[in-house]
Amino acid sequence: MHYKKERINRLLVTAFSIFVFLFSGSSVAQQAPGGGQSMNAANARVVEHWTSDRRAKAVPRDFVIDSRGLGYLRRPDGSLRPHGHQIVAENAANDTRPNAKPGGGGGGSDHEPPLISAMDPGPNSQIGADYTFSATITDESGVKTVYFTIIYPNGFTTQTFTVLAGAGDTWSLSLYGFTDGNWRWYVVAKDNTKRGGNSVASNIVDFTVDTGGGGEPPVGDDDTVSNAEWMSEGAVQTAAGRLYFEMPDNARRKGRWGGYVCSGTAVTDSAVGRSIILTAAHCVYDDFYKAFARNVLFIPDQAGTNVSGTDLECDNDPMGCWVPSFGVVDMDWTTSVFPANIAWDYAYYVVDDEGAHSAGINAAPDSLALAAGTLSINFLNLPYFDDGTAGNESNDFTHALGYSYNVDPNFMYCAEDMTEEGAVNWWLPSCGLSGGSSGGPWVQPMSGGDGPVISVNSWGYIGSPGMAGPKLFGTSAKCVFNAAENTPWSSVPSKDGDAGVKVDYCQ
Repeated sequence: MHYKKERINRLLVTAFSIFVFLFSGSSVAQQAPGGGQSMNAANARVVEHWTSDRRAKAVPRDFVIDSRGLGYLRRPDGSLRPHGHQIVAENAANDTRPNAKPGGGGGGSDHEPPLISAMDPGPNSQIGADYTFSATITDESGVKTVYFTIIYPNGFTTQTFTVLAGAGDTWSLSLYGFTDGNWRWYVVAKDNTKRGGNSVASNIVDFTVDTGGGGEPPVGDDDTVSNAEWMSEGAVQTAAGRLYFEMPDNARRKGRWGGYVCSGTAVTDSAVGRSIILTAAHCVYDDFYKAFARNVLFIPDQAGTNVSGTDLECDNDPMGCWVPSFGVVDMDWTTSVFPANIAWDYAYYVVDDEGAHSAGINAAPDSLALAAGTLSINFLNLPYFDDGTAGNESNDFTHALGYSYNVDPNFMYCAEDMTEEGAVNWWLPSCGLSGGSSGGPWVQPMSGGDGPVISVNSWGYIGSPGMAGPKLFGTSAKCVFNAAENTPWSSVPSKDGDAGVKVDYCQ
């Protein structure tokens, strides 16, 4: 569900790249327009590495957990690859969150599932870009959980949303960002009876969308935004971007390395001569095969590209591309395997302010921080959560943002009241950001497209919506950030799989 937006007030400057041969022969360096520093040969090779074919094959590094607490990588087609084990995933349709709140008082004599009726939109209805979906759901033991699942016009992409509460027997949820076409949806409900409850799925209902040229509501106009295109621009638009990188497919790091995509954000730092990108640790270091990513490429504000989607070129993106030099993670992320290490799923890429920039549409400094701008990180103050006030006027109203794989190259967001998921994670219960958003920023509060980052997109549960993010306040995140600011370039290995720092002195 997205909208293709028009870019306005953007200064278009003709950009070009001149490849010059170095005296060494086949190595090349890329010259930035406007007299900027040239990209060094090693970084130029990373840009050249990401051919159209390699970018097309890169997939989201999307981590999920099943009801048994096992971790999986979710492929673009929805299938699940075991991570750190060889156990086949459970049927997602039968999964429930392992820490779901208990239902109230249902007895064991009810053997009938809930009754679902009055679905709106009904069969062959027509809606606009946004709509409040609802259904009447009744059960003698009470209704425990309700999910609304939307099926995209392509017939196989789906998104499932938790409906948190019903008004009487009516359960409803407002969704935004639909595009023109033929869509479908259905409802899954479970009652409060013992031994797991009785579940039922409704018939699939067809409906059409006619936006009539309309758009999405302004950010913050509603209490819950599950997944919509970011339309407000601001500092977060330019500071956040897409990450390309490769991870090994075996512990020996031999043979093919798989291509992945995540999101990241240029963040404010006090270092001289370098810029820092905040992302998820699982986008920096493979905790199972024990290796740092290689061939890392960061593209800020890729939603502003002047082509229809991701491609080979950096020069049709607003500011171009940057090649990070190395990653920095907490040692605790590297010594265990997801999901045992979810508390430390934060990390940083360090970018040299010289020789790392491949130019884009607009004239831009070679320093990533100067070109894209930055967001601050809130390490010092406990973010608001469960503050008792609902909606966008509450202190705990939080935006999570990231680049979507399904609607490339759009920059997407969800927004709602933030709560906790266990002791080490924040939680946005209705967030439906798709693969590719991992590592994107959580901002609280958001004002004019700007605000402090309090977490990053980390993981979700199989078969239900919601996004978890690691806590940056009160953790080692600030200590690891200090290492990203201060680690000497010369102390970091450059060999594939070793180009990074594991910080082992943080408490």
